[in-house]
Amino acid sequence: MNIHYVTREGYEKLKKELADAIAQRPVISAAIAEARDKGDLSENAEYEAAREAQGILEARIVNLKDQVASARVIDESQIGTEKVQMLNKVRVMNLNAKKEMEFTLVGESEADFAAGKLAAT
Repeated sequence: MNIHYVTREGYEKLKKELADAIAQRPVISAAIAEARDKGDLSENAEYEAAREAQGILEARIVNLKDQVASARVIDESQIGTEKVQMLNKVRVMNLNAKKEMEFTLVGESEADFAAGKLAAT
């Protein structure tokens, strides 16, 4: 299991996504049951779609559980600025555009270029 580093905010977001995904299980199960009640499963596209949605949801839940289990929350108060590391703000010069940009280094799951967050990897 690979360790990935996240902020407290990122960790809470992962846990919320996991809880939301788990909460969708009964909804998918109900859709499968409803489609099953409509008759022949071999020709029931609604049933197949619901089963596919269930597979996607379960894969997402497994992925989120792995991310939560392997997450290491970084304490921002313990981060120094004497070297480049997670949660540091860095300035990058775009030589083509002659423009300076500022980014915060974060874990892969929190990376968002538009929000100024770059994955440290």
